[in-house]
Amino acid sequence: MPSLSPYDAVLLLSFGGPEKPEDVVPFLRNVTAGRGIPDERLAEVGEHYYHFGGRSPINDQNKALLAALQADLAGRGVDTPVVWGNRNWDPFLTDTLRELHASGARRVLTLVTSAYGSYSGCRQYRENIAASLAALAAEGRELEVDKVRAYFNHPGFVAANVEAVAAAYERLGDGDGGGDSEGDAAGDGRRRPRPAAPLVFVTHSIPTPMEVGSGVETAASYSAQHLDVAGLVAKEVGERLGRPVPWELAYCSRSGTAVTPWLEPDVSRTLTALHADGAEAAVVAPIGFISDHMEVIYDLDVEARETADELGLRMERAATVGTAPEFVAGLADLLLERAASVRGDAPERVAVGALGPWRDVCRPGCCRLRAGVDSGVPAACQDDAPADTRAAV
Repeated sequence: MPSLSPYDAVLLLSFGGPEKPEDVVPFLRNVTAGRGIPDERLAEVGEHYYHFGGRSPINDQNKALLAALQADLAGRGVDTPVVWGNRNWDPFLTDTLRELHASGARRVLTLVTSAYGSYSGCRQYRENIAASLAALAAEGRELEVDKVRAYFNHPGFVAANVEAVAAAYERLGDGDGGGDSEGDAAGDGRRRPRPAAPLVFVTHSIPTPMEVGSGVETAASYSAQHLDVAGLVAKEVGERLGRPVPWELAYCSRSGTAVTPWLEPDVSRTLTALHADGAEAAVVAPIGFISDHMEVIYDLDVEARETADELGLRMERAATVGTAPEFVAGLADLLLERAASVRGDAPERVAVGALGPWRDVCRPGCCRLRAGVDSGVPAACQDDAPADTRAAV
């Protein structure tokens, strides 16, 4: 029978989000803690949340993913508890770990809701884990926490994105811009299939120093990870359509001052450029996200949609992987894989694409905020974690 031994529990760890309008500014205070941003500015940033009634969809999506993961594991005969905690809102990480300890758990395997390796997608979560472990150790509560490897190139994540993008092309009309064939362009009397509408993959932009830091001690940087996945998905979708799919990677959700450069191009500018080049339709695929949280429903479903409508560009947005069976099964596989590795069973560590499976335990200096600069903030789940953040089993 499959087993998650030696782990006593699984923690689904996410970003968190406000549940009502009065939560928005306190939530953003947590997100921006230590940066000295005044509440007036936070209220401006919170307009995205107020646009949807002050409630983020991310918490309900995490509850759905939690239930789906519990069901998948139960179907395999695994009864290890699976719980949920957040970095920035209730249920908070420290509270969740405290409750796990009170229930008897001493070793916990964490699955974060970020598929890619970067400071904000990996190390910052590990810094939060380290801080929570230190707080609990001060209370006399000893826990050991491990983290599942980055899973952007796991077959389950890639397969679920292929299905989502293929479905978007079907809704668009097989990606042919509205017809099954084009005219006699070659002058030989034959009609040829139209080229597929371009495919725009989208992820959250990050500052370029963070991009550089993400590539230190790893197989590839944040953007390179996305490009590898995008190529896999576009190739498979093109094979299903029977024609090549032109694609590119764009970014959304840039923030901060104009002084710091961020990864580009922006998704709306990308759509504008494609339209100028003659595209009549496009598919937008948010491969940088696992669910339809704020950066998807506002940046893509509102802002990018408005851009497409103004251009007269038909735009179809692919779904995120959410609770797709392939994705959920892949997460369960990753949990079982890590447990088997810890037991010394040498499981097959599967990955697709050119980059290979990510390390289980992060190297020193991995995924820093910027290359060559150590923030001095302890990070757990890595082989250079200070002893005070690695409580005894």
